[in-house]
Amino acid sequence: MLLTNGHIATLKNDDSFGLISDGVIALDGAQIAWVGSAADLPEAFQDQPTKDLNGRLVTPALIDCHTHVVFGGNRAAEFEQRLNGASYEEVAKAGGGIVSTVTATRNATQEALLTSALTRVDAMIAEGVTLIEVKSGYGLDQETELKMLRTARQIAKARDIDVRTSFLGAHAVPADYAGRSDAYIDEVCIPTLRAAQNEGLVDAVDGFCEGIAFGVAQMERVFSVAAELGLPVKLHAEQLSNIGGTQLAAQFTALSADHVEYATDADAAALAAAGTVATILPGAFYTLRETQAPPIQSFRDHGVPMALATDCNPGSSPLTSPLLAMNMACTLFRMTPLEALLGMTAHAARALGETNRGRIVEGARADLNIWDVAHPAELSYRIGYNPLYSRIFKGSL
Repeated sequence: MLLTNGHIATLKNDDSFGLISDGVIALDGAQIAWVGSAADLPEAFQDQPTKDLNGRLVTPALIDCHTHVVFGGNRAAEFEQRLNGASYEEVAKAGGGIVSTVTATRNATQEALLTSALTRVDAMIAEGVTLIEVKSGYGLDQETELKMLRTARQIAKARDIDVRTSFLGAHAVPADYAGRSDAYIDEVCIPTLRAAQNEGLVDAVDGFCEGIAFGVAQMERVFSVAAELGLPVKLHAEQLSNIGGTQLAAQFTALSADHVEYATDADAAALAAAGTVATILPGAFYTLRETQAPPIQSFRDHGVPMALATDCNPGSSPLTSPLLAMNMACTLFRMTPLEALLGMTAHAARALGETNRGRIVEGARADLNIWDVAHPAELSYRIGYNPLYSRIFKGSL
């Protein structure tokens, strides 16, 4: 098929939208066979069936590279409690916080988890997402962590979307291991990782490296097992403080270091040297009313690719809109519309280890979005508006 009369943002390079007016994209199954201006269309493609885009904007489809969409329950009640003056500690003591999500997730059936996850995934698909990453981490026991990962795999069977899974057993210390975080790593987290890998449920290994979760030495043990198993790693790092998580991520050549609000210029240099992506998560920054913004200029100066994601989760980022995440990144962190679009496409793909997605170039996967806008900057500019006209997944409208 030929997509004709399109205004194409190829994102071929990182320095511009790579716009082609009166553009044509030739699709060959699930791949892009050719892209360019109509005047340059090779003769070999001229007899193909066509779809006239009537001047609409075409971009790569969006990719959400950091989500926690599989979980039980929700935390709306504690959201209200905090707004009425309750402290985080008071909410936690009353059974709220991550404890409540762990309890709800453990109690939920796999079918119930899938049903609730699909409501969130459908919202993402409606805004042009064709690939998501889904983390475990709300089970904190072997049975539930495996249940979450199995559910994540089921999403791709229930919807036209690709899923990459991340094992996040090192997310928090469960109540029954309070004060014994090392024992939790050795007795639950690492054995569960091995079990999940044996079942083919893991694409990458993640962790929460923070004072309220796990330290660098503990995450290093988990990452060493990941390396032994041949699995790539990524890390929640420097969200609330700087304890060395970003440097650890760089040491293990992580796919990405995520949040990174408290990362330093030296951290940015380390990520650049390792080829690690910095994943920016404005939803959590907004919801938690944080004040420490990630060092965007340092990432620019050192040439660190910046991905962007919703961080959809029940506690700190109940966000299912990638378009709103793009606006937040521009408004809160002064990222440019080009950086935001790259962050939700090419750089998000890189954060998941995907090399043939996120740009409109020959040989790339034919995952595309057709938008009712005149310029790609509009995708970040508007608030609460979805201009998606059509989503193409694996070359199919």
